[in-house]
Amino acid sequence: MAEDKGIKGGLTNYGDKDFAAYLRRSFARSMGLSRAMLDKPIVGIAMTPSGFNNCHRSMPDLVEGVSRGVLAAGALPRPFPTVSLGEVFLKPTSMVYRNLMSMDTEEMVRAQPMDAVVLIGGCDKTVPAQLMGAASADLPAVQLVTGPMMTGRHKGERLGACTDCRRFWGKFRAGEVEAEEIAEIEGRLATTAGTCAVMGTASTMACIAETLGMSLPGTAAIPAVHADRLVAAEHCGKLAVELIQTPRRPSEIITEKSVENAFRVLMAVSGSTNAIVHLTAVAGRLGIRIAPERLNQISDETPVLVDLKPVGEGYMEDFFAAGGVGAVLREIRHLLHLDTVDVTGQTLAERLDNEPDWVDRRVIRSFDDPVSDEGGLISLTGNIAPQGAIFKRAAATQDLFEVEGRAVVFESLEDLANRVDDPDLDITANDIMVLKNAGPVAAGMPEAGYLPIPKKLARQGVKDIVRISDARMSGTAFGTIVLHMSPEAAVGGPLAIVQDGDRVRLSVAEKRIDLLVDDAEIARRLETHQAPEPERRGYRGLYSRTVLQADEGCDFDFLTHEGWSKEGSK
Repeated sequence: MAEDKGIKGGLTNYGDKDFAAYLRRSFARSMGLSRAMLDKPIVGIAMTPSGFNNCHRSMPDLVEGVSRGVLAAGALPRPFPTVSLGEVFLKPTSMVYRNLMSMDTEEMVRAQPMDAVVLIGGCDKTVPAQLMGAASADLPAVQLVTGPMMTGRHKGERLGACTDCRRFWGKFRAGEVEAEEIAEIEGRLATTAGTCAVMGTASTMACIAETLGMSLPGTAAIPAVHADRLVAAEHCGKLAVELIQTPRRPSEIITEKSVENAFRVLMAVSGSTNAIVHLTAVAGRLGIRIAPERLNQISDETPVLVDLKPVGEGYMEDFFAAGGVGAVLREIRHLLHLDTVDVTGQTLAERLDNEPDWVDRRVIRSFDDPVSDEGGLISLTGNIAPQGAIFKRAAATQDLFEVEGRAVVFESLEDLANRVDDPDLDITANDIMVLKNAGPVAAGMPEAGYLPIPKKLARQGVKDIVRISDARMSGTAFGTIVLHMSPEAAVGGPLAIVQDGDRVRLSVAEKRIDLLVDDAEIARRLETHQAPEPERRGYRGLYSRTVLQADEGCDFDFLTHEGWSKEGSK
């Protein structure tokens, strides 16, 4: 028997289906809905507004735009709220709550009567959370992003959150900018609704959602305050209704081929390191795994083409005007799987054949004239990170690609905060800063990998130093920084036993990060290592007990395809 649609879908269990439908219609009528409207198919709209999420300030307008499209196409729009994650308003880090939001999204899509869903998100962890939830619920879905903010101005210079935030804060710490000026800059960095104005995590995930095929073509980079963003919302509503008649589920769109295409675009735009964790988690919901060796092959084959901060000079509004994701896809067409299908039902080849071919070369370079010959991100391995680590070579200092240095160790985030600016800190520009116990189990894996350069070095003019940790860093950050070291220190990864004065070697050419201590000594130290006491209560306890390591996307073990498949077979 065909599954009931519309208001009769997924009836509440009272032991009497007819009564459940009768009661549901009665309560729906109390919202002012006519019987004729209740006979229509339903499009859910997962909305994520919050007074603690500046990136989503335009959410009411987007919900209205989607609703308009749904109504025009003959269906009933039903907005519903889920968890909203505002990056800078959450402690200890929004990453802790990404999986919670993914569960909220999945369960509300499953539990409520809807035949398709439009997911509206923007800020860093919201889009991956929604894609993870959509992949697991596997209801026809369209991803709509809120869009990037526009730039501000300061003394004739364009400013955009948050690469310029970090650049000026670094100058302030170095004594190059006074307190009065940094206060002025504070009010000029983020001046409109929308996500960060550079190719940070939010913009990177928008590009990935479009490349995966979950978003309408051409919509990733539309600025939040641009009229086209509202037009895109309307089109998403219409498309969701089409998906009810001709279902295309996330499991048909997010495939190994589309995931590889997304990694290609990640390299070409020199996107955020966070995107590797998020894309791994999204793919993991469907049992897809891209090996680190394959990631490095994709990176070595795919040049950086987009001249945007934090790697280049431009901002997302420039990327939009220059041709956006479509222009990047055309430049790397010969490297892509062209038979993937997006939410509109067209193949990638059909999309690229039908798009205009104009591009602004000042922002999106040609394949033969790249910003960099190689992709922006690579996976490292070595005895200090046996399950891997991530390095953003496009945002690093090339003179530090092949180095060996003395470890200066910080045992925790608290230790870092207490000692990094101590004038007596024993550190030079040739040392390697090491932060432990900032991984997913120990601390929720915050964006603390961008360790501040100690003031004593910053005031000597030092602009970069090698930094390694089991933390993440913001997609807007830059520097010679090794991240996501797995396994993390808290679960007994070799990072846990690094000591002050140990020698550490980084080789980008060999894609390795190694502790220059013999294996016997490493084993001896690991035998005496004691893991910190994990959280036990509530959601944080669940997180500590079930979160996977960075190389597996930091998802919960019971939410991955492999995890629930095993549970189901018991």
